[in-house]
Amino acid sequence: MFFYHPLYSQLDLPQHHRFPINKYAQLHTRLIQKRLIKKAIHPNKATLDQITLCHDKNYVANFINGTLDDKTIKKMGVPWSTALVERTLYSIGASIEAATYALDHGAAVNLSGGYHHAHHDFGAGFCIFNDLAIAACALIEQGRAGKVVIFDCDVHQGDGTAAILGERADVTTCSIHCEYNFPRSKAISDYDFALPSKTQDQTYLETVTQALNLVCRIHQPDLLLYNAGADIFTKDELGMFDISLEGVQMRDKIVIEYCQQNALPLMAAMGGGYQRDLSQLIDVHEQFFIALINKPAMIV
Repeated sequence: MFFYHPLYSQLDLPQHHRFPINKYAQLHTRLIQKRLIKKAIHPNKATLDQITLCHDKNYVANFINGTLDDKTIKKMGVPWSTALVERTLYSIGASIEAATYALDHGAAVNLSGGYHHAHHDFGAGFCIFNDLAIAACALIEQGRAGKVVIFDCDVHQGDGTAAILGERADVTTCSIHCEYNFPRSKAISDYDFALPSKTQDQTYLETVTQALNLVCRIHQPDLLLYNAGADIFTKDELGMFDISLEGVQMRDKIVIEYCQQNALPLMAAMGGGYQRDLSQLIDVHEQFFIALINKPAMIV
């Protein structure tokens, strides 16, 4: 099942802002037009109790109420607004609902999500709250899952995810990223695979395959939360890898097929992707759904 809310792209940002806010609506339209998905469910908002499983209560309250200081807002990378609050709550809610659906039915996708730079008491890198960390902790809190792996294949390290979950034995964090890209100061994931700039398909795909097999074999998770970042693509303006479009699709196929073959529930979030040519950016995100369409048994 697919989770999407129109508010994902209904956010006024300053002209020439680096975050491609319109990509979500355009991705949704593309997927419907090409019949890669039939429909998408509008999620409910995440609750404050769910968010504070991973985030400081004062930080959460200040964000919701619009009382963050200027320094904190600047670090987030997006200006505060009531629309941002609504969008954030729906996006986090979608990842929680998609993860729940995946446990029940095998797989689900949030057409947003992957906000892995959000830390316990501050946001960064266009990330406010850490949706995959929250989803993992919420399902464990509910007794729905005992062990969760967050498999982060965005080109940037999942530093917030690593920092938030560093003391937890029931959530395993794995990040495959460009070693010299943002963030400058890396956190310590349970498993970090830092690859050099200009990494190409063969090395990257071998690393993804080996990392996925290693982490899941050792930890035997009940659920895999997958950050399918599009910013590994060679033409991504903030990426630094040299991965072809075919390589992106193969990466997603590796993850999808592993989960299907091992009866491992999979929830995917779209993660990052930074190209001013939005049509070309949507081409990259679309690769996940092309990979998925060949595995219809994954989605009910």
